[in-house]
Amino acid sequence: MASTLLRRALLSARLIHPSATFPPQTSQILSSLSTVQKRLLFNGTVKTYTVHNPKTTGWIRCMAFSAEAKSTRSVSTNEPVVSVDWLYDNLKDPYVKVLDASWYMPDEQRNPIQEYQVAHIPGALFFDVDGISDQTTKLPHMLPSEEAFAAAVSALGIENKDDLVVYDGKGLFSAARVWWMFRVFGHNRIWVLDGGLPRWRASGYDVESSASSDAILKASAASEAIEKVYHGQAVGPITFQTKFQPHLVWTLDQVKRNVEEKSHQHIDARSQARFDGAAPEPRKGIRSGHVPGSKCIPFPQASHWKALSLLLVEQA
Repeated sequence: MASTLLRRALLSARLIHPSATFPPQTSQILSSLSTVQKRLLFNGTVKTYTVHNPKTTGWIRCMAFSAEAKSTRSVSTNEPVVSVDWLYDNLKDPYVKVLDASWYMPDEQRNPIQEYQVAHIPGALFFDVDGISDQTTKLPHMLPSEEAFAAAVSALGIENKDDLVVYDGKGLFSAARVWWMFRVFGHNRIWVLDGGLPRWRASGYDVESSASSDAILKASAASEAIEKVYHGQAVGPITFQTKFQPHLVWTLDQVKRNVEEKSHQHIDARSQARFDGAAPEPRKGIRSGHVPGSKCIPFPQASHWKALSLLLVEQA
């Protein structure tokens, strides 16, 4: 794989002949490079120049790699979003993985996995928000345990060295939830695609379908891994190590205590009608109303910068 990428880089710079071969030690040399060095090699801009070789009294072509805007290392983890243009430029980066985290409210009657199979960003994996969740509760898509999350993400083929871009079919909705989940488990190199799939398509970029692709098999494997963990069964190799960040999650007891102490302001990102109890909840058996003392800032009315933070509090 590494040799193939190196060949492409050198061919594009016209530094080797198409029939050229690499010595056996090439793979060993490449494997010794750090992640940053590999990014620089495969994603930087190749520049060539000519120097004199005193041993052969001739001239040889040399090359230098400079990291420019294509490298994901140029994107700060303090920035929660990346543009569709940026993703397009970095889509072939072997260290960038794209996640389709589409999810819809029950009353919308939309099936995210079916829509994913019809059209998704090339190479994107499907992240099942409902499936990668706590299996010990009847409440929907609750945060899974560290072990379960690591098993599911590993089944998707994700590693800690990967940079992740997550999007959804609405533009900005459930993708922010998955962005938060990865950060809860210690992975900060993740960004939400600004505008999601709608903006990607509106910008004229291609989509692909994969009704029987490897990505579908990986999505199924992730769900199976979750089930195995919660049933105490062995799972496949773990390629993603978690590091839980407790400051990013509040328990029910913390919320109850804050209702009395009022040390923090609770924000409710649902519609005003649901907040007031005037509109029924989309799920059966859920009481209307809101947490005492909370304030309503409806998700659609918030800018996407605020919405990312609000979704950490309430995603439903």
